[in-house]
Amino acid sequence: MVSDSNSYPSGRRHFLNVLGGSSAALFLSHCKTIPASSTSQEIGKPRLPWPTVFKGDAKFNQLCAEARKKNWSNLPIGKRTVMVGKAITGTPYGNYTLEIDDRIESPCVNFEMMDCWTFYEISLAFSRMIKNSQHLWSREVLLHYVEMERYRHGQCTGNYLSRMHHLEEVFADNERRGLGTNVTRSLGGVPVRRNIREMQVSWRHYRYLRTNTSLLPGIAKVEANVSALPVSYIPRSRVAGIESKLQDGDVLAIACKDGSSYTSHVGLAHRDGSNCRFMHATSSRSKGRRCIVDSRISSYLNEKSGNMGLIVFRPSEAPILG
Repeated sequence: MVSDSNSYPSGRRHFLNVLGGSSAALFLSHCKTIPASSTSQEIGKPRLPWPTVFKGDAKFNQLCAEARKKNWSNLPIGKRTVMVGKAITGTPYGNYTLEIDDRIESPCVNFEMMDCWTFYEISLAFSRMIKNSQHLWSREVLLHYVEMERYRHGQCTGNYLSRMHHLEEVFADNERRGLGTNVTRSLGGVPVRRNIREMQVSWRHYRYLRTNTSLLPGIAKVEANVSALPVSYIPRSRVAGIESKLQDGDVLAIACKDGSSYTSHVGLAHRDGSNCRFMHATSSRSKGRRCIVDSRISSYLNEKSGNMGLIVFRPSEAPILG
């Protein structure tokens, strides 16, 4: 699965361009720079205008207020992530929310619409942000944690190729940096190997690639590296048997039968008593095209013949700032 793709019903991926959106109301009149003593970078003004990189300030403020009132920061990371995810259910589904410019790549957050990738990513980044002192709960710091998750080695260079476009690379890169563990193998996962060429074949559907075709050789190298990663998945028939071992906030990637990709969809695990439900942003019109808490993950996998199984990544705490 790529970072700006639509999860595809009936075995096909339908591409839609959602280009730059409307301005958001800004709750800070000036951008401050926050020293990040526990990291090698500073947090400051983004490369693109705030209305481009951050949408939904009112929702962000509402989440911060709810987190303070309910002391979410005292919860373990998995439960924090679920609390955030549940609080943003109902957000409309939208594609290509990361394609925000023709040339300049920048971390971005959109609370006005989300796809499956940004739903899990924003939920996790917000849960990491609120482990900091409350004076650091800001747009800048949320973007910092998005950047940490989304970009190779945790740093956006301003180049499109610094973004990790495939979940398999995100999991491998974040695990190398101590930001989580891919627990698929320990849950009975079996190896799978694919020749990933999705973005090379469908480059016209990506705003940055259409505008700058000189990026295509770099994309080819990225996809060759993704193809070479050791990837495992839990077959669909075995998921019910390991469902009790899934934890709140686990990132659940849906392994697919499509030979051009490893995964087609992603969401979060939400424990509901003895069940583990699938929390995600869905493009399905019958489910409202929005962020939802869905059925048990084992039941969800049986809804589509193209769902092959499950990849499970378990995030850990990230370094706090200041």
